[in-house]
Parts: sequence; C-alpha cells; structure tokens
Amino acid sequence: MNFAVLVFPGSNCDIDCFKAVEQTIGQPVDYVWHTTTDLSKYDAILVPGGFSYGDYLRCGAISRFAPVMNEVVKAAEQGKFVLGICNGFQILLESGLLPGAMLRNRTLKFRCHPSTLRVENNANPFTTQYAAGELINIPIAHGEGNYYCDEATLAELKANNQIVFRYHGENPNGSVDDIAGISNKEGNVVGMMPHPERAVDQLLGSEDGKRMFTSILNAWREKHGAAIVR
Repeated sequence: MNFAVLVFPGSNCDIDCFKAVEQTIGQPVDYVWHTTTDLSKYDAILVPGGFSYGDYLRCGAISRFAPVMNEVVKAAEQGKFVLGICNGFQILLESGLLPGAMLRNRTLKFRCHPSTLRVENNANPFTTQYAAGELINIPIAHGEGNYYCDEATLAELKANNQIVFRYHGENPNGSVDDIAGISNKEGNVVGMMPHPERAVDQLLGSEDGKRMFTSILNAWREKHGAAIVR
C-alpha cells in the first residue's frame, strides 16, 4: 500500500505523518510537493497539519488551489483513502471534499494539549480497529478548530453516520455538536482536528492514534483480498 504525505509551504506535521506510517504499518510512503499533478501511484493520501501558505486569507483557502488538490479530488472520487489532519481538515473543507467550515476557537486562543475523543463511527475505513463509543486520547494543536455547519448539514451528517469522532468531556474549541472529525458520505475521506500521528507511541503520551493507521491498512488489504493485520 502506497502512502502520499502532501507538503505545502508552511506544513509542519508532514514529518510526523511520514514517521507514523513508517513506524505503525511499515508501508511505502513519500513526501509529495504541492505542485504535483499525478497521484496515481498512491492508495492513501495524508494531508498534514501546519500553516499552509501562512494561513493567509483563512486556513486552507490558498492550498485549496494548489495543483495537487485537483489530484486529491480525483483520488477521492476514485475511492482512494484521504485523511486530512488539522490544517489538512481545513484544506479538505475549503476544497469541498467535506461539508462545513472552520471558525476561530471559541476562546480565541490556540489550544495545544491532550484531548479525549469518543469514537462515534467504527465502521469507517480509518476506525475499524476501535470499538463504538470507545474513548481515546489524541492531542490537539489549533487556533481555528471550531467546526461549524448549518442545521440541515448537521442533520445530514447524523443521518449518514458521517460523524467519526466527538470531543468527550471538554469541547476545546466550541465546535458544533462536539464534532472532532467527520467523513464524506462514501467514508473514504476523513477530516479531523486532533492529531493521531502524534499518538502512536506511549513515549508521546498515547498510542491511541496507531489504530487509525492499522485500520486503513486493513481496509486496503480487504479491498484487495490480502491478509489483514490483527
């Protein structure tokens, strides 16, 4: 299974994502520059966190027009797996791959600390190795993580089981319905504000993010008739 980690000017979690793939599932992974116009080699695309293009205009607004994003849209339409983390989530929203928008944190402060998430959908390709309702420890680091959508969109997210994670206990940013991560209707595109790539080893304080990577490897192997990882 081949992974791409996109790199925009201002990305700062690309190395974390690269190392997470290497250390958790040992699959081939490449850094892919934002000017790339061919992603046909890759089965999964990680859009990492950071401050792409300095977050000018608004988070993800400029990255949405990078040449590589045209290819990400095509890959998503082909059913390939796409995971946007933090700024990557913001980019997926700006690109229209996921519904809704991001606002400034309710406190107007940058929040960087562990957070407790509840797994709302464990039938998604990225979450099959979690239990429904399981509480996991995944850190956050963002200033604009206040997810917003209108009531009709929220009702649609609920009806289609597109809410993948919710904050449990404290909602650190004020996001609607405590949403921490969502998917598209097909389930192959996921965006989340917390950083699973920073939670793959107990040395980092949690290894709860590791199962997102093993889940997606299993989803790909099942799709291609290969043995899954237990």
